[in-house]
Amino acid sequence: MRVIIFVSLICFTISCKQKITPTTITAANYFSYGDTVEGGGVKMIPISTPVGNFKVWTKRFGNNPTIKILLLHGGPAMTHEYTECFETFFQRQSFEFYEYDQLGSFYSDQPKDSSLWTTARFVEEVEHVRKAIG
Repeated sequence: MRVIIFVSLICFTISCKQKITPTTITAANYFSYGDTVEGGGVKMIPISTPVGNFKVWTKRFGNNPTIKILLLHGGPAMTHEYTECFETFFQRQSFEFYEYDQLGSFYSDQPKDSSLWTTARFVEEVEHVRKAIG
């Protein structure tokens, strides 16, 4: 009986000391984000505008450094919600993609200054987001 307890204790001690080593990005770890699990892929990206600094909401799906897609929702009157259908299609193809709410939409900051609602400023905003996601 003592031998069984001794062997069990040694096996338990050895198993607790194993280190987990990180792996490289492959199709097998497509859903590995590297960020905290609690964040769920969400990142607030800082945007500088003529009237101040704000943050816009993005959410990443997948992990593919060669194919990244930024889904645009069509203006401050819309949100990322109608692009959620791409979650099924793009993940099957192992694309890395981002849902995004423009400034003034849903989860992004909601400034009240109407001078921000110009096409040129929104183009600059998309460029900020594009650079931030790499």
